[in-house]
Amino acid sequence: MNSERLKAAWPPYPDLLAGAPLWGAQMLLSALVALYLRNRMATAHVDDLAILYFAGGSLAWPFVLPLGRFLAHRRSIETRFAAFFVTLAAGTILMTAFLFAMDYRLFYARWHAPPGTITWAFQFLFTGASAAYQFSVLGLRLFLPLGLVCLLATSFALAKRMR
Repeated sequence: MNSERLKAAWPPYPDLLAGAPLWGAQMLLSALVALYLRNRMATAHVDDLAILYFAGGSLAWPFVLPLGRFLAHRRSIETRFAAFFVTLAAGTILMTAFLFAMDYRLFYARWHAPPGTITWAFQFLFTGASAAYQFSVLGLRLFLPLGLVCLLATSFALAKRMR
């Protein structure tokens, strides 16, 4: 049973390869629409945010699609929808937050202690925690409102395609 589930979890290569940039483009569009609605894109970081949200969506897809398929295998359409909804949402948010934290870390690394020291470990930990907090307060808003629509539509499409 588990080997059958694992085989079913592996998506066809076109879904895996073409889906990543498509999902990334949807997250990019979501961020740009949110920036436009909030302040008419009056920020100096539009290009950086566009890259971040595209990369977050694109890099999350190869991980969340098989996980969603694994959880949705031989389930009702409602359960399949829920599996894809949760995995796409959580995976995309986590990957985008991770990329944001690494960028945040790179910026502050010049003031940190040498790698491998206890001081560096504390600085790394607290810089990551600060980045996660900042992303949760400021970055999650850029997934709304269009990102939610994309999430609903993509989850429904994936649930319908998988039997």
